[in-house]
Amino acid sequence: MSDSRPHALRSWRRVLVKLSGEALMGERGHGLDPPTLMRIAADLAIVASRGVELAVVVGGGNFFRGIEGAGTGIERARADSIGMLATVMNALALEHAIEAQGRAARTLSAVPMPSLCESYSRQAALHHLAKGRIAVLGGGTGNPFFTTDTGAALRASELGCDLVMKATKVDGVYSADPHRDPAATRYDELTHDEAIAKNLAVMDTAAFALARENRIPIIVFSIQEPGAICAALDGKGRASLVLP
Repeated sequence: MSDSRPHALRSWRRVLVKLSGEALMGERGHGLDPPTLMRIAADLAIVASRGVELAVVVGGGNFFRGIEGAGTGIERARADSIGMLATVMNALALEHAIEAQGRAARTLSAVPMPSLCESYSRQAALHHLAKGRIAVLGGGTGNPFFTTDTGAALRASELGCDLVMKATKVDGVYSADPHRDPAATRYDELTHDEAIAKNLAVMDTAAFALARENRIPIIVFSIQEPGAICAALDGKGRASLVLP
């Protein structure tokens, strides 16, 4: 993606970053990788220092994925509840890493656990964003059967975000999994309708549909390199732009 693309010229006011749990484990097979955590936190802090109001929705797949837990015999609703707890673990770790960069952050959980962090409400999140704090949103939607991708689209809609940034391990949206299909082609730009019609699995259909309904563009990019969030936000490097 070149610097001349339309989104590079926009001044994003409020942005939501969707960060998978797997992105936080680096090259490890499980849990958190401290250098990776600090690298991502530093990138988020730089974005916030530019005056962008920044919310982050974190997944929990580095600890537990509800749909995989259901495959082991745990009922789906209960497995998803365990997955929600995993997202709060990641949110608290990310909050600490951001604050270690000298930037204020607040964890808000959709699953109330007041002894650990603030409970999520739209008003509370907007308050922290207005104060220049990075709002780290854990607990998914607080309900089973919804992915954290859908949670990200929901929170972006609630908070009036201009953009969703989907951080992945690949540099955009492909016609198939590029790790499995060497013939997979990459999209520079496409619409939400195209992503849904082609069943492109980089985000689930409900997330694309919610973003489409609220006319929120999505940038899909790789989080593997330092400065990846800033580069994608500026329209540099390789990424895919999904437009309403």
